[in-house]
Amino acid sequence: MKPVLRDWAELLRVSALFTVPGDALAGAAAAGLRPNRRTALAVGASLCLYEAGMALNDWADRDEDAVDRPHRPIPSGRVKPAAALAAAAGLTGAGLALAYRAGRPAGLVATALAGTVWAYDLRLKHTPAGPAAMAMARSLDLLLGATATTGRLTKPPLLPATALGAHTYAVTTVSRNETQGGAAGAPLAALGVTTLLGALTSRPNQLWAGVPQGGTGGHNPPTVRSRTRVWGGAPAAPSDLARAGLAAVYVATAAKPYLHATLNPSPPLTQRAVGGGIKAMIPLQAALAARSGNLRTAAALTTLIPVARKLARKVSPT
Repeated sequence: MKPVLRDWAELLRVSALFTVPGDALAGAAAAGLRPNRRTALAVGASLCLYEAGMALNDWADRDEDAVDRPHRPIPSGRVKPAAALAAAAGLTGAGLALAYRAGRPAGLVATALAGTVWAYDLRLKHTPAGPAAMAMARSLDLLLGATATTGRLTKPPLLPATALGAHTYAVTTVSRNETQGGAAGAPLAALGVTTLLGALTSRPNQLWAGVPQGGTGGHNPPTVRSRTRVWGGAPAAPSDLARAGLAAVYVATAAKPYLHATLNPSPPLTQRAVGGGIKAMIPLQAALAARSGNLRTAAALTTLIPVARKLARKVSPT
């Protein structure tokens, strides 16, 4: 990778970018529809707004990074502060434009998302409201996908949006100590949240109930009833089995680094815990999609897991 490209890849934390498409896709699944052209526009908007937040984050933290992270692109002089701010503004504009192409309701959700991102980076990050603002941003991102896909905001996506927000809140709380370490309570609480979300996500749907493979609402093939058997002879839908497996992957991805940071809250282990929490978003999104009955979306999201892990070895997501 050329030095300039690598500098920008580090600034934008491109390895974390693979955790973004799953927000919109999980939102579409929760809304009961297959992804469509408007979903693709929502994914594009999410990617732009996410990267805008990354650039703005480093611009806002440039003085702090000069002390705690002098190797980062801006304090090291590899990326000019004005260039990072311009990138944040340009990406925000591009994200809003894509969202409004998907319809006015999606554009309004994207506007709220962009406002939350800028408020977090410029003001709320170092306040008690920081983790809540970051959680709100992720929840809005999932709702953006649902709203773009359906053309309106509906109730079913609210629960998965809350689950994704809870996970994000936990990761953000841990990240507040990644340079200093010494706080075992945050990773321990995050471990508890992860375990709880994994248990709730893996809970089976009604046995013998029809599970829509790819959505409902009259736009997709009829519901298919599954007669797959699991332990004790109890029947379960394929989506139940897939969701349980993906929930287990989610917990395994985040729990181990959280546990290590709890036992030894040093800066390196705390940073690994944050990285583990970020990477765990993909199996969580896949599990949420499977819970909504969209196994194709869940399967597609799982293909992003090894890609994100490989790229994280080259460019840190934290």
